[in-house]
Amino acid sequence: MLRTFRKYSIVAVLALVGSSVGLANRVQAQTYQIDCAILLCLSGGWPASVPCARARAEFIRRITPWPIEPPLQIWRCPMGASYDPVAPSDNRGRFYDILFTNQDRPRPLLSPATEPLSSEDAVLNLAGPKPNLLPEGFALQLVQDRADIDISGPEFNFVRSIRVYDVRYARQNESGRDGDCNRSATIYLGTYGTQGDFSWARSAPAALPEAHTGLERWGYNCPSIYHRSVFVDWRDYEGNYGFEQVNY
Repeated sequence: MLRTFRKYSIVAVLALVGSSVGLANRVQAQTYQIDCAILLCLSGGWPASVPCARARAEFIRRITPWPIEPPLQIWRCPMGASYDPVAPSDNRGRFYDILFTNQDRPRPLLSPATEPLSSEDAVLNLAGPKPNLLPEGFALQLVQDRADIDISGPEFNFVRSIRVYDVRYARQNESGRDGDCNRSATIYLGTYGTQGDFSWARSAPAALPEAHTGLERWGYNCPSIYHRSVFVDWRDYEGNYGFEQVNY
């Protein structure tokens, strides 16, 4: 019953996204909406609805070569919810906060604040000394590679559950007079950090999930294999497992 209620609640929220998220640039608004939709639909197990069907299609498109992108780009969803050090027993309300913001709420935080934040007016000083500049790209990195609120709590474990396996190639074949088995593979694993930041690391065929197909005979009697694919799996808010695979 609770699962059904959560799914219908998410669908109801998504139906209001277009009227609740106001952005000056229409193209930018569409980008924000799709990533908020991916976040909400993924958490609810991709409930049947038009917004969630579109969100899932974009989720899969992003891992379809080429290029291969993070399927959820949480930094494109302006969550704008304040950090609450005391998590409520029912965390669904936190997902609603992602889409419904107002000027009265505190500024979004990347980590818990131990003291009130002070603000200062920005002043353009044409006569004063030239300020020290931040490293190039520093400001963009802060807002582009992670969530704009604290998502380190267990209610956002579904974000960190997403794994992307980029099997750029896996080759196995016999060669030479003695029938030596040659095996080589280049595989990368993409994962999400505590704040939704995405990164790649080298991986191996043995690390591929059981649901992945195409390399079942890897390491056995050296049958000829050549395989390329991108595999993504995840667990929703309730821990239910899901995956998609794109062969190419």
